[in-house]
Amino acid sequence: MTTLFDTDEARWAAVQRRDRAADGQFCYSVRSTGVYCRPSCPSRPARRANVAFHASPAAAEAAGFRACLRCQPAQPPLAERQAAAVARACRLIDAQVDAGDGAPGLDSLAQAAGLSRFHFHRLFKAHTGITPKAYAQARRAARLRQGLAAAPSVTEALYEAGFGSSARFYAATTGALGMTPGRYRAGGQGETIRFALAGCSLGAILVASTGKGICAILIGDEPEPLLHDLQRRFPRAELVGAEPAFEQTVAQVVGFVEAPRLGLGLPLDVRGTAFQQRVWEALRAVPAGATVSYRELAERLGMPAAARAVAGACAANPVAVAIPCHRVVRTDGALSGYRWGIARKRTLLEREAAAAGAAMPLP
Repeated sequence: MTTLFDTDEARWAAVQRRDRAADGQFCYSVRSTGVYCRPSCPSRPARRANVAFHASPAAAEAAGFRACLRCQPAQPPLAERQAAAVARACRLIDAQVDAGDGAPGLDSLAQAAGLSRFHFHRLFKAHTGITPKAYAQARRAARLRQGLAAAPSVTEALYEAGFGSSARFYAATTGALGMTPGRYRAGGQGETIRFALAGCSLGAILVASTGKGICAILIGDEPEPLLHDLQRRFPRAELVGAEPAFEQTVAQVVGFVEAPRLGLGLPLDVRGTAFQQRVWEALRAVPAGATVSYRELAERLGMPAAARAVAGACAANPVAVAIPCHRVVRTDGALSGYRWGIARKRTLLEREAAAAGAAMPLP
């Protein structure tokens, strides 16, 4: 089996362009300095006559060369080391939050990672999409959700989640849960959600709203599965249907689905993780008539390696069209999976492209 770096000519070309893809494939030594490096080393280029290639760091050291202090070729690649440092920080946050000790401070996390405060903060956000503080809050919210379901009382769950006072607890958790802790513990009991089923050009549509805003826009072939979906989301909430006053809201949503460029002048009440919220907010910035790839969306979030995680957040979107996950396509422009069906995605994109006066070829 051959690779891109089977010949000395190919290896030398990789060294000249400092190709990160070649890291781990081979290393090179410089006779005049007695040092060996990884192909992407940013050091000043050596003369070709002084360069030799080695299959591994061990082979270079066996030949009498020492590791470059700048690129550290005997260590994993920089991106891998950075990802490992962030993973260790996440485990540290998880352990302290789960122990009820609160989240570790930014200074202690940076020190544990061997980085400056600023560099660590930027690195953590680049890999996770959120700040260490937001990560800790999300972890505490997850622990709280588990505790509320299992603890004998809300008070006990309060202290188990690491809150020192009930005032801090209620101030911090209502937003994270989307309802009061007592209602969440009761499976949404006491929460009133108004909903209605209707028809539109895309099929059956269900619109639901809390007192804060639209919490679900579901689309399908038949109305009954949409209602089951809503019941699964809010198993013990009071679902109120067929209210004449709510029909106007439904009509407004249906009109928006038929013509997304008109916009939806209604507030949303969408509940998700901190990362999902970031993805959904970025999606709402994609204008009608335009598309973006999962990779491009991840890059806009400052997380170029998180395309799969972005796709997962799109799939979890509970409000069709209002959070326009249909505007996300594959890197080659082809239509990828869509929770409400590829045919509906194609229809929405063609409709928006026509309204924008643009010719958008869709496969």
